[in-house]
Amino acid sequence: MRAVIADYPAELIEARRRKGIDRWDEMWEGVLHMPPMPNREHQDFRWVLETWLEIFWATPRGNRVHGETNVAPPGGWPNNYRIPDLVLLTPDRFSIDRNVYFEGAPTVVVEVHSPGDEAYEKLGFYADLGVPEVWIIDRDTRAPQVYVLAEGDYRQQPARDDGWIESPATGVLLRHDPGDRLDIQVADEPASRRRLWDRRSVFQP
Repeated sequence: MRAVIADYPAELIEARRRKGIDRWDEMWEGVLHMPPMPNREHQDFRWVLETWLEIFWATPRGNRVHGETNVAPPGGWPNNYRIPDLVLLTPDRFSIDRNVYFEGAPTVVVEVHSPGDEAYEKLGFYADLGVPEVWIIDRDTRAPQVYVLAEGDYRQQPARDDGWIESPATGVLLRHDPGDRLDIQVADEPASRRRLWDRRSVFQP
């Protein structure tokens, strides 16, 4: 179940903040969206993916990866923002960091898609913001989709003959393994390849 509230009382917002249950609340042009808390599997997979990105993509290359951070258009905070599962930043975009939120387009946003969530409904917001790439990865199958911004709209990046999908913005390759796993690798670094499925898999070649 999800809740979308157009006229929300200030006391409700404050009560949710005090109780710590507003972590995934989003504001869509003044309309409050309150998705259910992601389940443990969703949260575990997000952690595994973030950890791999930190170890193999962010730290060695001077990039950054952040989990569950508010993303708003210039001047849009706090009335218009989304909270992707992960935000990827290359150095040319570090300046959008406002600590509480990012003001402007990250290099990539990642949405782990769980049944009934609004991952695909956010694509229009990210396109208007100018986010170069959006990754949507299915929580249950780990099947990845990479959407690349072109002429103001997203086009899904096709898989190569070997099944890998390339992220042009990051140089990362993603591939669905039929066993509900995600294969991932920095394109020019075979040693970075991992088959992600649980927390141990990040550290086991």
